Amino acid sequence: MSVVTGADGITRCAWAGVDTEYQRYHDEEWGVPLHGDRPLFEKMSLEGFQAGLSWITILRRRPGFREAFHGFDIPTVAAMPQVEADALMEDVRIIRNRAKIAATIGNARVALDLIDNDPGALDRLMWSFAPPTRAHRPRDFIEIPAVTAESTAMSKALKKLGFRFVGPTTMYALIQSSGMVDDHVEGCWRAG
Repeated sequence: MSVVTGADGITRCAWAGVDTEYQRYHDEEWGVPLHGDRPLFEKMSLEGFQAGLSWITILRRRPGFREAFHGFDIPTVAAMPQVEADALMEDVRIIRNRAKIAATIGNARVALDLIDNDPGALDRLMWSFAPPTRAHRPRDFIEIPAVTAESTAMSKALKKLGFRFVGPTTMYALIQSSGMVDDHVEGCWRAG
């Protein structure tokens, strides 16, 4: 089953299920083109925290992540002292994973180096890996890859700069969620 019709009568990609927050995310955010260094840094960070977990887990904790990481303001996160990073291990509003917390702060430092004298550089870099528009919309999720040549290239480029938790699968999830590709399947109201 590639689509499901919710209690509201709207047909969506099946992954949106019946959870109202997931449905809102599907309808308003997933696959919508997202630009800006800060929004894409936030997306990269949240996708990194999602590795090994379900996206709904991250989505439900997103307000806590935003507070804990100062709205994902790149200079502020880059300047977070170790004592603040250590305190995040006690913050139940987020995923308390030391490596992912450290990666987010380290990634902010890399991003800051990238954009400091060139605002928009992170946005341009990430969008440079947007795949070409497909000739045909996917009919089923089995037609949607978990990794693509573009996500692999994005991952390699980001890792070369020093970013962490940016593997090819994680980067394809970012490519999807930030609207670099439209993976809404046939029959979904957003596919039209």
